[in-house]
Amino acid sequence: MATTASKPAKLPVTVDKPTPYTFDLGLLLANDPNPVAIPASASAATDPAALESHLASVARDGTQVLINQLLTTCAISSTPAGVLLSLPPAQTPLPREKPIPAAKAETKWSAFAKRRGIKPKTREQRRNQQYNEATGEFERKWGYKGANKAGQDDAIIEVSAAKEAERREGTSVRGDKRREIRERVKRNERRMRKNQRNAEGRK
Repeated sequence: MATTASKPAKLPVTVDKPTPYTFDLGLLLANDPNPVAIPASASAATDPAALESHLASVARDGTQVLINQLLTTCAISSTPAGVLLSLPPAQTPLPREKPIPAAKAETKWSAFAKRRGIKPKTREQRRNQQYNEATGEFERKWGYKGANKAGQDDAIIEVSAAKEAERREGTSVRGDKRREIRERVKRNERRMRKNQRNAEGRK
């Protein structure tokens, strides 16, 4: 007749120590201030297996106390992803894994820029740049000497007879580009004011 193996006895869920544990639940840390009393029969020289069993029992007590503290102290919520336990902020400062990076040495350009007050380009300034394949250099899209003003100061300008026949009196071909830019600015300002009025009306 085969004998069934006996089940291991359940360990208690409460742990009593002379000095209470201290916790840092944000780091899942339980500090046991009590000294580890190793029995004489469980020394590493005489019985290594008994020593390991005793240390495992001490670690089990610490784990049980930490779980008890988490379940009785932290907020527990049910979400579609499962049951979540919210940890408080950590209280124990931990040392860095790696040393603080050393400050980078100042380059010749950074020292020169500091002396001259040269600052890095802003995002708007970088957006106002385009590559001119004809000259092989970067140039402004608008503003001072911008690409949108190309041809305004040319000594010779091509004239269309059809456009000259429809030209308004008192205007010249050299002013067409400037008038076009001014009209575009006015249209943008009108659109901006309209958008502002619509946004205020929706509030």
